[in-house]
Amino acid sequence: MNSRAVYKMSSTADETGGGRPPKTGGKDHKKPTAEALRGAIQLGIGYSVGNMTSKPDRDVLMQDFYVVESVFLPSEGSNLTPAHHYPDFRFKNYAPLAFRYFRELFGIKPDDYLYSICKEPLIELSNPGASSSWFYLTSDDEFIIKTVQHKEAEFLQKLLPGYYMNLNQNPRTLLPKFYGLYCIQCGGVNIRLVVMNNILPRSLKMHYKYDLKGSTYKRRASRKERAKSSPTFKDLDFQEMHEGLYFDADTYSALMKTLQRDCRVLESFKIMDYSLLLGIHVLDRKLRGRGGIGDSKRHGGQKVLYSTALESIQGDGKAGEPLPDADDDTMGGIPAKHKDEKLLIFLGIIDILQSYRFIKKVEHSWKALVHDGDTVSVHRPNFYADRFLKFMGTTVFKKIHPLRGASSRRKKNSIQPCRSASQEVLSSVNEESKEERRAQSLENLDDTETHPSQKPDVIPSSTRLNPAISAATMSSASSLDDVKTEPQTDSENRDDYRTSSTTLALEESTLPASDSQASTPESVMREAF
Repeated sequence: MNSRAVYKMSSTADETGGGRPPKTGGKDHKKPTAEALRGAIQLGIGYSVGNMTSKPDRDVLMQDFYVVESVFLPSEGSNLTPAHHYPDFRFKNYAPLAFRYFRELFGIKPDDYLYSICKEPLIELSNPGASSSWFYLTSDDEFIIKTVQHKEAEFLQKLLPGYYMNLNQNPRTLLPKFYGLYCIQCGGVNIRLVVMNNILPRSLKMHYKYDLKGSTYKRRASRKERAKSSPTFKDLDFQEMHEGLYFDADTYSALMKTLQRDCRVLESFKIMDYSLLLGIHVLDRKLRGRGGIGDSKRHGGQKVLYSTALESIQGDGKAGEPLPDADDDTMGGIPAKHKDEKLLIFLGIIDILQSYRFIKKVEHSWKALVHDGDTVSVHRPNFYADRFLKFMGTTVFKKIHPLRGASSRRKKNSIQPCRSASQEVLSSVNEESKEERRAQSLENLDDTETHPSQKPDVIPSSTRLNPAISAATMSSASSLDDVKTEPQTDSENRDDYRTSSTTLALEESTLPASDSQASTPESVMREAF
């Protein structure tokens, strides 16, 4: 049987509901073991993606979103498939051309994609959520493989055309990045898988993990979850354990704009009940470090574009200042602060394959009767998006505001040097005026020695001295106003007053007796100056 015949048969089976387990002989079928499932995933993806490399590249058409390719892989092998030691299974590849375009959009080469998934054994992760999904992680930390329900896989296939349009407009997004949708039929059981980007790298220890919805109804981690070594907390736990994560203004603005854009896209698709997966790595802790797993580093550097948290919010690494205590490889975390701790934040929107269908409407109506309808997680898409954004923008993420007194302190610091400089100038002017007055007094004393007949100790009469003192006071005040002097102390005023009085007395004593008797107040003022 050739591959074209297999493809035609699988397409007919899917159209008639062949995606469900067969009804006959259902009791004899056994569910595949975890080891058999991991092996079938690697073998099926390796075969289907390898076959895609032989097909020429072309534009994605509308019908490409609904194509399903199928191949049967028996354990003994066939002309098209290799032999393996797992049970026989059928592998289906949904919209292979469309997902190939998505992988190329994010810079994922086929060889790198196959190397990440098929080279090393897949790592099984625990599931903190309420769903029964299984999670597998590739050894290089690049991809997460998650099992999804039939309705979720069907909804994703219907979502692909709009998802294709959104990624073309903006590849930088916090929404899940889907790289493949597959189905394994083994033992009468259908296991549907989706390959996505990994949000939380294992190479950095996550000191806190949160699954946030913006809801408060039963949004607290269970005792069983808290007992785990790395628990995933919820909304009420975040409000009790953290007062908010603080970002600089540019990073906060970029983060909230990305969240708003992504929420509007989800609202347009009538999607609700999604969550924000948040991982916090504390840089300042002494016990911080890497995950302790030697093979968890990304070999050969980052393979996927726009996959880190910093790239997803359209940041170029310049928004936040470099953290000196950060490790050399921050794995694309967003710098943040909480109190005195420096953090690296990893985040992404998850669980977007929940549409507001009839069953969700019934669930919301029932919970609204018993509890407050606005607090439950199931809600209308538009209300859910608004509540989600409000919770993230006010409770979880906060903006660092600059100190209000910083500008005023800078102004005060700039004024203080000006004042000190002006005081130095004024003090130098005062010193110069004092030196001149002292020199003038010494000259007058020298003149009195040459004229012993005159009486230097004669004090002028009050009628002559008062106009001179008032004129001198007016002159000194006007000169101080010109240079903008500060008020002098009382001791300095008394010293200036004594010096000026002595100078006036000495000058008047040097005049002839006849002139001094016939002199007028105007002459005294001229001589004083």
